[in-house]
Amino acid sequence: MGIYVVFLIVLCNMTSFRGSKVLVSLFAIELGAPQFYIGILVALYSLFPMLLALYAGKLSDRLGVRWPMIIGSIGLAMGLSLPYLFPALAALYVSAALIGGSHVFYNVSVQNLVGTLSGANDRTRNFTNYGLIMAVGGFLGPLVAGFSIDRLGHAASYLLLAAGPLIPVTIMLLARKLGRQRAAHSAGEEHAVNAKSLLGNPPLRRTLITGAAILTGIDLFQFYMPIYGNAIGLSATTIGVVLSMFAAASFVVRLVMPALLRRWSAETVLTWSLYAGCIAYLLFPLFESAVLLAAMAFALGLGMGCGQPLTLSLIYSRAPQGRSGEALGLRVTINNFMHIVVPLLFGTIGSVFGVAPVFIANALILGSGGVLIGRGDKR
Repeated sequence: MGIYVVFLIVLCNMTSFRGSKVLVSLFAIELGAPQFYIGILVALYSLFPMLLALYAGKLSDRLGVRWPMIIGSIGLAMGLSLPYLFPALAALYVSAALIGGSHVFYNVSVQNLVGTLSGANDRTRNFTNYGLIMAVGGFLGPLVAGFSIDRLGHAASYLLLAAGPLIPVTIMLLARKLGRQRAAHSAGEEHAVNAKSLLGNPPLRRTLITGAAILTGIDLFQFYMPIYGNAIGLSATTIGVVLSMFAAASFVVRLVMPALLRRWSAETVLTWSLYAGCIAYLLFPLFESAVLLAAMAFALGLGMGCGQPLTLSLIYSRAPQGRSGEALGLRVTINNFMHIVVPLLFGTIGSVFGVAPVFIANALILGSGGVLIGRGDKR
């Protein structure tokens, strides 16, 4: 399977996955759920990925990537179909859990596959292109969700998004050679050690923590922008456009990322990305104009957009021989632990104090991540 076919798979699943994150918040609001319960709903996206990511990574290392990707994509389509069949709040909880649990098997495996199809000279480029495709999916998902909600309604929008993962399922069922393709980085001997040994690697540990901070910033924006936009009277279409500006900026900054990396180290770029995100989060609750919010979302996307491809490439490169999938799975576990704790904590804060403290707290997380990775880069 060629790398560009993999990117098509990523685009289809990412569009549906990101669209569902916008849709779930707005549908829950429509059904009368308070912020705390929406926080629980969003946390369910991360509960099963946190529990299953290490297993998914080891499975990808040992058995190959084809069937984890197929099963994950089928589960994603099933999870997206549930709210259409049962348009109630309880179905949203089951849907979120199924989407999250299925997505982790696909996600860890496709990242491992990108590394497998890359050599030492083009790995960073391929992960950067992977990040570009993720940004395109992140741009299209909110747009599709926002427009379809205003025109088709919430339940029918879920059915529309459910069609996306069926394209990757078809491609992977036909790609039989992929079933025998395992990560080249995982060709070494089996390791009878646990994840603590991975965390004992300081450069890898810093990268994992930084990735968690960046993903927290991205997910909180996806979670709280619909809530904030709804509170100030924006339509679903406008909220979708604002969210898409974040993804558009991520795409733009990833286009120029090779030039940035020729001038500065990856950790330096990560440091300044975190600082830029910190500043954007501090400024965001000061605006209510849709145009200004779109501009701030674009600025935040510029700061956050470098993070994912850089951390993925660094984690794959710094993982011990034979454990690339496990290291990527550990990244997902850490990220999703944060995704569970943060929505619940910040959902409580938002219910009591409003949205502004949530943005400020996330700014502190990003700023702290910048200090951590910056100090590590100087050593």
